[in-house]
Amino acid sequence: MGEWIRFGFAAFLILCGLLAAGIAAFGLFKFRFALNRMHAAAMCDTLAILLVLSGLIVLSGFNFDSLKLFLIILLLWCASPVASHLLANLEVTVSPKLKDNCEILTDDGKEEEKV
Repeated sequence: MGEWIRFGFAAFLILCGLLAAGIAAFGLFKFRFALNRMHAAAMCDTLAILLVLSGLIVLSGFNFDSLKLFLIILLLWCASPVASHLLANLEVTVSPKLKDNCEILTDDGKEEEKV
C-alpha cells in the first residue's frame, strides 16, 4: 500500500512538471517579443525541472541516486536564471526596435522619452 502512495505522489509531481513545461512551450509560441517568450520559458522551465526531478527522487526512493538528482536540481536552478538574464541583457543591447515595442524606465522610475 505504501508503494502505491509513493508512486501516486511521484506521478502527480511528474505530471505537474510536464504541465509546467507545456505552459512554457505555449508561452514560446503565444508571445510576440523575444523578452516575453524568454520570460515565460525561464519561469516555467525552472518549475518544471523542480517538479519532474522531485518526482523522480520520490520514485527512486531516498538513496545515492536521489542525492545526484537533488544536485542536478541545484545546478539547474542556479544556471537557468543566470542564462536567462544574460540572454535578456543581450536582447536589450542588440535589438534596435526595442524602444518602439517596450516601455523603458529610467533609474527614477519615469518612462524614458522616445527620440
